[in-house]
Amino acid sequence: MGTVITVTSGKGGVGKSTVTANISVGLAEAGKKVVAVDFDIGLRNLDMILGLENRIVYDVIDVMDEKCRLQQALINDKFSKNLYFLPASQTKDKTVLDKEKVKKLVDELKSEFDYVIIDSPAGIESGFEHAILAADRALIVSTPEVSSVRDADRVIGIIDAKSLKAQNGDEVDKHIIINRLKPDLVEKGDMLAIQDVVNILALPLIGVIPDDEHVVSSTNMGEPVIRKSGTKSGDAFKNITQRILGNDVPFVDLSVDKSLIAIFKRWFQ
Repeated sequence: MGTVITVTSGKGGVGKSTVTANISVGLAEAGKKVVAVDFDIGLRNLDMILGLENRIVYDVIDVMDEKCRLQQALINDKFSKNLYFLPASQTKDKTVLDKEKVKKLVDELKSEFDYVIIDSPAGIESGFEHAILAADRALIVSTPEVSSVRDADRVIGIIDAKSLKAQNGDEVDKHIIINRLKPDLVEKGDMLAIQDVVNILALPLIGVIPDDEHVVSSTNMGEPVIRKSGTKSGDAFKNITQRILGNDVPFVDLSVDKSLIAIFKRWFQ
């Protein structure tokens, strides 16, 4: 049986879909059979990040309502034969989700794939609860800002209370991903440091994604940045993928080089 990983956060706009797309590609390129599932009903965008928006015929609601077979709705990635995508409905809303139907769908996906990566909707309403329902692991995405970290903390509490694992006396394996870190702002005290976020959320860190213009350009092109070699963000996603697979990968030092700052200050004094 495969592993279900839910990518979630407490608020929108922190980069959940970007994280979902990139780790899905990374795991597929590592030889695993992967399906990325968009659970952001009514507000899908994972299809655009993967560059598959024009190939959608059926969606996850059609499968759960038995309007089509699962294989009819699954879309194979253009570049990786190991990666599949199951899109969210664009016309319905999150209230159409049903726990029993969600569990049945996830169980079917687990029987066919090594990894089921679920892109959770923003917020903590019913759509979110369905996305974390069958999670074996959760990746909590937060930007290094107080409001984002505070909302992520609320999400952790809900996962620990409402997931199927929690209901059965077990615990979902949880890790933090810090996204859009700007070392220069951290240095000036205008952004939370990595250790600050880790201390507040009290969970292990699995990855830090630096703020990188390549992420925006890759998203616009429908090609996840992990496929762009030599980019800081792409390399960070590759490292996260390796850690998910259980490999010990050192964290890259993202601190500002103070010797360079001193040089610049001397130049402009």
